Amino acid sequence: MLYALICTDKPGALQVRLDNRPAHIEFLKGLGNGLKAAGPFLDDDGNMTGSLVVIEATNRDEALAISQEDPYAKANLFESVEIRPWNWAVKNPEAS
Repeated sequence: MLYALICTDKPGALQVRLDNRPAHIEFLKGLGNGLKAAGPFLDDDGNMTGSLVVIEATNRDEALAISQEDPYAKANLFESVEIRPWNWAVKNPEAS
């Protein structure tokens, strides 16, 4: 099943995000085919303010465990993380 991790940064935490971004990107790359999509949310000035990460996991507990291993989570960047099951219904390259 796919899960969307909807992460919102703490206010004023841009430097924490920037400091941990290389490790975060490597973490995402390490998920291999389990990572379906990822990218930052932006404010009106183009500054990163959160993340959307779509992963494949067996269940919500596994998705939560993966999210907690993210270097951003370990750096205490996020004000909140919402984990929601997601159905990739349109333009899914893996759909037949």
